[in-house]
Amino acid sequence: MRKKRILLLSEGFGKGHTQAAHALSVELRQNSSEIITRVIELGAFLHPTLAPWIFSAYRRTVTSQPKLYGMLYRNQYEKSLSRVAGLFLHRMFYSQTKAIIKQLKPDIIVCTHPFPSIIVSRLKRAGLSVPLFTVITDYDVHGTWIDSAVDKYLVSTPKVQERLIARGVPETHIEVTGIPVHPDFHLEHSKVQTRKQFGLNAMPTVMVMGGGWGVFKKEEKEELLTYLASWSKDIQLLICLGTNEKARQQLLEEDIFRQPNIHLIGYTNEINKLMDISDLLITKPGGMTCTEAMAKGIPMLFYSPIPGQEEMNCQYFQDQGYGQMITSLEMVDHWFKLLLEQYPELSERRTSIRKLQKFGAQDCSRTIIQYLKLSEQRPYRQASTTTPLIQWY
Repeated sequence: MRKKRILLLSEGFGKGHTQAAHALSVELRQNSSEIITRVIELGAFLHPTLAPWIFSAYRRTVTSQPKLYGMLYRNQYEKSLSRVAGLFLHRMFYSQTKAIIKQLKPDIIVCTHPFPSIIVSRLKRAGLSVPLFTVITDYDVHGTWIDSAVDKYLVSTPKVQERLIARGVPETHIEVTGIPVHPDFHLEHSKVQTRKQFGLNAMPTVMVMGGGWGVFKKEEKEELLTYLASWSKDIQLLICLGTNEKARQQLLEEDIFRQPNIHLIGYTNEINKLMDISDLLITKPGGMTCTEAMAKGIPMLFYSPIPGQEEMNCQYFQDQGYGQMITSLEMVDHWFKLLLEQYPELSERRTSIRKLQKFGAQDCSRTIIQYLKLSEQRPYRQASTTTPLIQWY
């Protein structure tokens, strides 16, 4: 019997979209032995030379001109993708994406970024019969996510569902599932072993994350990070810089960051373990990072949200009682003093945060599997022999 094939499409504008795709891929395969998956970052896969330039330009705009980005986000908030941008995507991706789908013959396509969702939606209007699911990876919904060709939206909260309905999406096309996170974030790892692995002490610990790119702006390094480092006698700091090795080396050159209880961590795929031994997370309010922290039950402090989706994420997490926006350094003092007073009893707070969550790790995958079971198999024509070979895994 042929296994069901699920193609997950993402884009490299930040790490969260692709993390969600991989998390969902793992969940799907764990939930059913009759499923195979393939995750593709469409831009990087089809245009490996051009894509890094585009992503780099986007990153520079977001980090150096956040007000401009926020203005563009708000101006387009209620609108679908502009005609010019749509034409660009069409010319860059349309025919090649069509060829990928012809070869892979997926039973369902799941998109975790609006761009591949737009491209597949256009293909569906041209005759493609594959069901399209779109996973919205934030706690708000921008107009670019919305297209009438999407068969099902998987969204983070009932509020996002309400916003979709208000914009004309039928309620039957929406499932509130939460944002998928890797199953490892729902496991409890040994704190003793994790501390030994990373050379950490058993003491109040604060994790600091700089977003999907590991980026801290100059003023954030000079004010926030330097101030946090002044607490290192009593608070252990895990400053995670992701793939930004240049920033890590710059911090290592400064005496204040070369303290025994300050650990400058580069890229690692074991953030889930580090969250287990952390008592507080200081982060930008990216949808994926905050959802992972929520799964671990870590209280959060937020800094410098990108105008637009991160502002809305921040508002959601504050409203739900999962964290607070840093409005002054006095707020950092308050939380750090609280941490010192209550350590190690903070595990009870972590449990209460986990209990507040209404959606489980498997809600997205179960929704997709149920849809597949109820759907009829659709035949596909043989793929063109000129299409490059792409394998399932």
